[in-house]
Amino acid sequence: MARRKMIYEGKAKILYEGPEPGTLVQYFKDDATAFNAEKRDVIEGKGVLNNRLSEFFMTGLANIGIPTHFIRRLNMREQLIRAVEIVPLEVIVRNYAAGTMAKRLGMEEGTQLPRPVVEFSYKNDDLGDPLVPEEYIIAFGWANQQDLDDIIALALRVNDFMSGVMMGVGIKLIDFKIEIGRVYDGDFMRLIIADEISPDSCRLWDIETGQKLDKDVFRRDLGSLTDAYTEVARRLGVLPKTSATGAKPTLIN
Repeated sequence: MARRKMIYEGKAKILYEGPEPGTLVQYFKDDATAFNAEKRDVIEGKGVLNNRLSEFFMTGLANIGIPTHFIRRLNMREQLIRAVEIVPLEVIVRNYAAGTMAKRLGMEEGTQLPRPVVEFSYKNDDLGDPLVPEEYIIAFGWANQQDLDDIIALALRVNDFMSGVMMGVGIKLIDFKIEIGRVYDGDFMRLIIADEISPDSCRLWDIETGQKLDKDVFRRDLGSLTDAYTEVARRLGVLPKTSATGAKPTLIN
């Protein structure tokens, strides 16, 4: 499709004006960042994989009645999405201790939590996306109590879906983060899943070996990020199995 006016460029995606009012085109870049963009690289094919994986997860959520901004995939790197008003929070769901949680609490990574824990961080790169309590969120007007209750319910439904899908292909869902958008139909406001769901925004470990299949591969220099994401896509059926000749699989259009 013809390139349109750029609306916003982030670390991993670009948003362009959409073909119809109320839509945007979301373009997935090959850029990889970590530690609030202090570590950067360009990983060939990463954007293509994340586009396909996010399509897979967003479609699956819609099929079980969880609303998302996803409309359809346009090509290997672009999706048509619904324009939303982003709630300025990252919603983090943790099933096992890892990353900053393990460090903050002195827990061994991989420790299963008594129940899924939902955290919020304030979306502000300059501040390092700090964790914030619900009292801050309500006091500063980022969301009201009803919004928070609905966001937590949405996040836990996403967790149930994602955990089941991943368990079915031998992957443990350690944690993930999502963003929430507001959409308006007249005076009626709804909260929906926005941004993306991909290995960029999840921690995924192989159940048998503990091998990391997410962005920690890049953060911690554990190998090829493309190979890790490709393995996730292959297991989920987004990629065909490797051919008998040993050739690398290609993405399905």
